[in-house]
Amino acid sequence: MARAPVLLKFLIFLALFSNLVTILVNGEETNEDFVRTLDRKLIGLKKEKLSHFRFYWHDIISGKNPTSVSVVKSPSKTSKTSFGAIAMIDDALTLGPKLSSKLVGRAQGFYALAAQGEVGLLMAMNFAFIEGKYNGSTITILGRNTVFSKVREMPVIGGSGLFRFARGYVQASTYMFNQTTGDAIVKYNVYVMHY
Repeated sequence: MARAPVLLKFLIFLALFSNLVTILVNGEETNEDFVRTLDRKLIGLKKEKLSHFRFYWHDIISGKNPTSVSVVKSPSKTSKTSFGAIAMIDDALTLGPKLSSKLVGRAQGFYALAAQGEVGLLMAMNFAFIEGKYNGSTITILGRNTVFSKVREMPVIGGSGLFRFARGYVQASTYMFNQTTGDAIVKYNVYVMHY
């Protein structure tokens, strides 16, 4: 008779232990819950394509309605490159070099003067499109822009809308720079892989 309670305790312990092992092995935090492979068609991704966009970026510092505003001044009074300065932008993107050309989007983000020996910008911006089927979609750029180089290349690091999973690069070349006002027009060629 005394063996029955000991056997009962052992069976209860065995049941609890097996439940604990089951929870640990098949619990809520399995790899299947953390990551899984998806069929790209299930989220609307079709065949990847390469697109080329060309437009003009208008950085207006002067006047009553600037599209680039200084948010941090350079801490150095002697820096020839304004090292450390940061500007927020909401620049027009147009089909032609004139500001009156057709507006296709806005470049929104910031640039920081990030070089001491030359005028070199760290640029982080979204090309937010408003034209045609690209309306509401963005292409995101993050890179180094040495503004006095003839052609500068920066990477496309992503996007949204029709540019989800985007990758590629942009080439920027200065069309016009006004040394008195600081205003600039830059031609952008954007090569982007997207679905």
